[in-house]
Amino acid sequence: MRFFVTGEQNRQLLINSLILMFLAYVALLWISNGLMYFHKMDLTAESVMSYYMGSEQNFTQPRSYQSLLEVSHFHLFAMGMLVLTLTHLMIMTSLPTWIKIWLSVFIYLAAIADEVAGWLVRFVSPWFAYFKIAAFLALEASLLVLIVVVVLSLIESRRQLH
Repeated sequence: MRFFVTGEQNRQLLINSLILMFLAYVALLWISNGLMYFHKMDLTAESVMSYYMGSEQNFTQPRSYQSLLEVSHFHLFAMGMLVLTLTHLMIMTSLPTWIKIWLSVFIYLAAIADEVAGWLVRFVSPWFAYFKIAAFLALEASLLVLIVVVVLSLIESRRQLH
């Protein structure tokens, strides 16, 4: 009864709606991240090497220290905030604690690996291209899993209210 008298059901609906809108926004980010990746390269090591190391046949220059630094500067903050927000929302789900810990560690490692991989390809060895591909796929998969887990949790909590 208190739930209805205090208006908590309306706040719950508002919070759930805001979270769903945020997740829709993140889904658009997830799609655009994939589109940007595939605009520059594909899932072959050769395309990743060509993007970071330059290509005579495509008349492209290697990625510069400055350009990688500018991208990293923005990505480290933005991805950190995104991952923090998504893992925070996921912690409030009914998943077992060990899965929450595993998913949190995995997505943080995937985000860091994705950022570091381009530097490794460019300045350590072109063979880190395989690592870049794996890091990109791990990040995209973990973002998708977190989006789906939180959406399903919101749907389940809404269903339990009725």
